[in-house]
Amino acid sequence: MPAPSLADRLTAPLRRFLAIEAASTILLLAATALAVLWANSPWAESYAGFWHTKLSLVVGSHTLALSLGHWVNDGLMVLFFFLVGLEIKHELVHGELASRERAMLPLSGALGGMLVPAAIYASLHTGGPAAAGWGVPMATDIAFAVAALAVLGRRVPSGLKVFLLALAIVDDLGAVTVIAVFYSHDLSTTALALAGLGLVATFGLRQAGVRSYPVYWAMGAGIWLATLASGIHATVAGVALGLLTPSRPLGVPDGWIDRVRRFTGEVLEGLDEGRLDVERKRVLGGLGALEREGLAPLEYLTTRLHPWVAFGIMPIFALANAGVVLESAALADPFALRVSTAVALGLLVGKPLGITLFAWIAVRLGLAVLPGGTGWGAILGAGALGGIGFTMALFITALAFTDPALAAASKVGVMVASVAATAAGLAVLTRALPRAGAAP
Repeated sequence: MPAPSLADRLTAPLRRFLAIEAASTILLLAATALAVLWANSPWAESYAGFWHTKLSLVVGSHTLALSLGHWVNDGLMVLFFFLVGLEIKHELVHGELASRERAMLPLSGALGGMLVPAAIYASLHTGGPAAAGWGVPMATDIAFAVAALAVLGRRVPSGLKVFLLALAIVDDLGAVTVIAVFYSHDLSTTALALAGLGLVATFGLRQAGVRSYPVYWAMGAGIWLATLASGIHATVAGVALGLLTPSRPLGVPDGWIDRVRRFTGEVLEGLDEGRLDVERKRVLGGLGALEREGLAPLEYLTTRLHPWVAFGIMPIFALANAGVVLESAALADPFALRVSTAVALGLLVGKPLGITLFAWIAVRLGLAVLPGGTGWGAILGAGALGGIGFTMALFITALAFTDPALAAASKVGVMVASVAATAAGLAVLTRALPRAGAAP
């Protein structure tokens, strides 16, 4: 087998990321279906009751009591947003956002894909109890968009995959900014200052060369608690910590190379003597320790966390938030129907229109160029897939609406638009991309 090329090694993290995102979609779909069936079954009361179950964390004289649903949205999802922060940092340092030439196309497309859907929603809800929902149709769900693109297999140029991925990551950054600025209430300056001091202390530990992951996890927990008490949504702490994570190794520890040589010799000796099965646990543990010390924290944490987030946290989030009660009376209410329509139009029409229009403007102004093998039909198709809002759209729905009826209407709009956007995006891309094996 030939040794992997430099290009193979550089694109390996991207291929691994895309594979995990595509595979996790099956679990996301299953969790969504289970939530909808459960919420509309004879046991519907148990669905709502389960996620409203109080769960308390007691430390000395301090008690943190949240419902199970809030532990998911304010606790587990911090890890999801931490991973988002890591992905943004990677793109800024090593990926499509590392240079102005490569960054302008996804940046421009993402800007249009946020502004136009928000404007469409706001035009239908100026003032009133549903006005706060303008942020719902702004973000793209990476997992579902990547999985939809994977359906077309080798027909999809790598440049189009990277464009959609970078665009979705910029979308996430925009959504986090919107959450921090527009969906935060009753700010506590004391708690906010403590969270800021925690971030400064974390940066100081990093600069001092502290390598202990438990120390950083403890600091992260403290920053999360302070952010939770500050009035800014706690998940913002996850993104901030992700952006602070070093993207390069902290320097090779003293004696690390000697340890690698010694450990490699012991493993080879075990192979020669047939003792590998007996010592497998020690071997794997030693390899894990060497990897943890030798890799950049950004790469190490992304590799370790991504499967847990994709196959664990995101399906749990879908199960907790996708349980929409489908009652004809509620859906027939004109105001609720207008919320669903505004969300659906923002995602289904606003996303492809905004992404394609702003990308076209950037290219016409000479600020960006299209990826190789990609035409405007493919950009439009990718923009349509950008209308798959799901995870982030459901998350913002929970922040934007206190009225359960309006929240349910928004969720219906998100789900209907996401299904329609998938079908529309695949239909456009099927026509725009060359068939497999066709001459370019």
